[in-house]
Amino acid sequence: MKIPPHKAREIAELVGGSLIGDPEVVVTGINEIHRVEPGDITFTDVAKYLRRALESPASVILINQEVDPPPGKALIYTPFPFHSFNKLLEHFQPSIPPVFPVSSSDYPGVLVGKNVVIGEGTYIEPGCQIGHNTVIGPHCYIGRNTIIYPGVVIGAYTHIGSHVVIQSGCVIGGEAFYYKRSATSSERLLSKGRVVIGDYVEIGANTTIDRGVSSDTYIGDHTKIDNLVQIGHDTFIGRNCQIAAQAGIAGTCIIEDGVVLWGQVGIPSGIRIGARATVLAKSGVLTSLEGGKVYFGFIAKEVKKAWREIASMGRLPRLLRVLDPASPNGHLEDKF
Repeated sequence: MKIPPHKAREIAELVGGSLIGDPEVVVTGINEIHRVEPGDITFTDVAKYLRRALESPASVILINQEVDPPPGKALIYTPFPFHSFNKLLEHFQPSIPPVFPVSSSDYPGVLVGKNVVIGEGTYIEPGCQIGHNTVIGPHCYIGRNTIIYPGVVIGAYTHIGSHVVIQSGCVIGGEAFYYKRSATSSERLLSKGRVVIGDYVEIGANTTIDRGVSSDTYIGDHTKIDNLVQIGHDTFIGRNCQIAAQAGIAGTCIIEDGVVLWGQVGIPSGIRIGARATVLAKSGVLTSLEGGKVYFGFIAKEVKKAWREIASMGRLPRLLRVLDPASPNGHLEDKF
């Protein structure tokens, strides 16, 4: 998320924090740790991310420990960095309420159905078709010849390319599932990023794609997504991927070009899947996977290895008899 240039001392004043380091460091963006870039401000409030934040490209870090700042960086001490980060996000991009101002613009060359709501600042290119009962939030862009079927919801700031097809029931740009847990409750990290969809993408019915927390959730050109797929915040999906029904991809994943995910594949946050990898149905991906291979199982591994392990299970009783010939066949169950 980009912001007008601010100096570190100005950010400290906004959040009521204590500045440690150079007050003249310039901030041009806000990003959480997984997508941080030079010029960004980020935060850390747990020990396991402390070193990662200090060594990250971030220029300013909200922190709840008083430590020496790395060269060229500034730290802002605040007791609750998560709250301060949310405060900055809301300051630079105030939340848009569910009932937002409706655009009064005409859209030449666009076929618009009945009961369609389009927010202010949204631009739709000629050749598009917008189905009945669709809601498009403010400040969106939709490229030429895109077809949006009835009953779709598109959140604010979403960018959709040309020749895209979005089937009924999709929610594009919903809030990220990102919470700070405490002993008694959970507080949501505000979502101020976008969903960016490339050209010639197809998205099946009832699929949901969450907007980024502070950067973009990205779907590359020519990628095809089936029905009932969930894609989490800040995830990057490359070009020409195919994702089958009921796959679930958590936040901050990287799915490189040409990846195929069969139905009900589950991927937790922070996973990277290399280009042209295939993950077979119902697999659970718990570690990053190299490209160009086929994977299967829970935990997902190369398919030939997974099948050999499954086949070997049927040979276990015979192997136990070989290892302990005195054991009667009727009591083999006791060995397990």
